[in-house]
Amino acid sequence: MKKLFLMGRSEAGKTTLSQVLQGEEIHYEKTQVTSAGEHFIDTPGEYAESKQFSVGLACFSFEADVVAIVQAADEPYSLFGPSLQSCILRPLIGIITKTDSPYANVPMIRQWMINAGCERIFEVNNLTREGASELLEYLKEDLPKISMEELKRRQRLGLSEWNR
Repeated sequence: MKKLFLMGRSEAGKTTLSQVLQGEEIHYEKTQVTSAGEHFIDTPGEYAESKQFSVGLACFSFEADVVAIVQAADEPYSLFGPSLQSCILRPLIGIITKTDSPYANVPMIRQWMINAGCERIFEVNNLTREGASELLEYLKEDLPKISMEELKRRQRLGLSEWNR
């Protein structure tokens, strides 16, 4: 299974999502420090919310196979700017949580994630676990394996190693 790096605002649902994906019972747990398990890296929301801590996100991302932007469907703005993918050396996906919120605006969140460069976007309701199986299936897919020659060719073309 791919190792997933979760980043997003405080209360976006990152820790709850990791509990859901691991089949655990949901319990509120404020993430105070970065938690790195076998399959997930969970970061405090403050890392994404503050310039001085955001460098930590870049460092931790190198330990993951996939980087995920986690945004609640009712968030009023995005922390992540357009073309975020250009400075992340891992596949970037988007995960929309809290889709059942009365203030949810899923199309807006989806557009922000497309603008950031997310190659896939998943909608997951942490309470009902709806959408979690699709995300788990994606994480279970094998990572692409390419030769060093192919990697060099793609690099010359300005492509990421996972682009086909």
